[in-house]
Amino acid sequence: MLNTNLLMQSGALSGEPLDRLLAANGDPGVLRPYIGNDGYSYITMQQSDGSFKAFRVNTHATLRKDDWKLLDDAIVKAAVERLSLVTDLRAAGLTFTIPQGMGKTVLETETMTDVNDAVTSMDGLRESPDDRPEFELTNLPLPITHKDFMFSARQILCSRNGGSPLDTTTAELAGRKVAEKIERLTLGRDTGTVFGGGTVAGLINFTSTIGYTLTTPVGATAVGTQLLADVLAMRAASVAAFHYGPWMLYVSPNWDTYLDQDFKAASDKSIRERVKSISGLIDIKTLDFLQSYDIVLVQMTSDIIRMVIGMDITTLQWDTKGGMQKNFKVMAIMVPQCRSDINGNTGIVYGQI
Repeated sequence: MLNTNLLMQSGALSGEPLDRLLAANGDPGVLRPYIGNDGYSYITMQQSDGSFKAFRVNTHATLRKDDWKLLDDAIVKAAVERLSLVTDLRAAGLTFTIPQGMGKTVLETETMTDVNDAVTSMDGLRESPDDRPEFELTNLPLPITHKDFMFSARQILCSRNGGSPLDTTTAELAGRKVAEKIERLTLGRDTGTVFGGGTVAGLINFTSTIGYTLTTPVGATAVGTQLLADVLAMRAASVAAFHYGPWMLYVSPNWDTYLDQDFKAASDKSIRERVKSISGLIDIKTLDFLQSYDIVLVQMTSDIIRMVIGMDITTLQWDTKGGMQKNFKVMAIMVPQCRSDINGNTGIVYGQI
């Protein structure tokens, strides 16, 4: 349990923003002060058992609890709209949470080789190969994705005196930009951070991702059979790398022109329905940040990809210019971890024309 006196002595409940953040061991709640119903300032911090507790603080708070809720709702709503791939990974349970992620810069993991097959014999006396897996350490950087915005003290006063809520447009844009960056990093559309001997890589720029050349779609009647053949070949490439699904198929927006057309003349199935019926395929989804006619087939298991979460999307606040400017930072520590075995085998196949 957190001790209020210890927090006060350490400076976590008062002092400069950076000092408070360091004293609170990186807990972002210390930079989210709010005005309680009694008019005093409070912060809510996570305790050692995972629960949350409110503490009264000496730090002056600007926003009421409802103001924070308004901002958080706007930012999260804008973020969710742009996190299609990340949302799928989280829904599938493909996450790894790092408590107090602000206090860590890399995640150290291992890749492992397989061992030889078992043997059969009638009396059990035949010796099987005596081996063991080999391990290799890898580092994954844990960068912060962030975007700033601000309100003047006058904007906040006008909001209170007029009885109207704060204009959350800027906050929504900040949340959207953070979400877009995380989505692009997870897909591999943006170059990831290099730090500590490791690199952040997404699905399409991961060094072990299997490449595949797609056929250019020409004419609606021919697209269905050709796309089916391409996806089957991509699945076969994953299986050849010893990864057997289940898979998600992600396509660029250009494929939407074709996917809902008939698979063949007078067919009772669309191209989407026919391709989706491939054994082991979970679903077909469109990703905004895939370009041209790109397609990604990814095995949805934690040994292939997972989101490492050191801090979920959150908003921090501090004052400058004598308190006349209220600064906000939307930030998150959310990093994709694409994975392969020690021999470079993975279940990610990237199709391009």
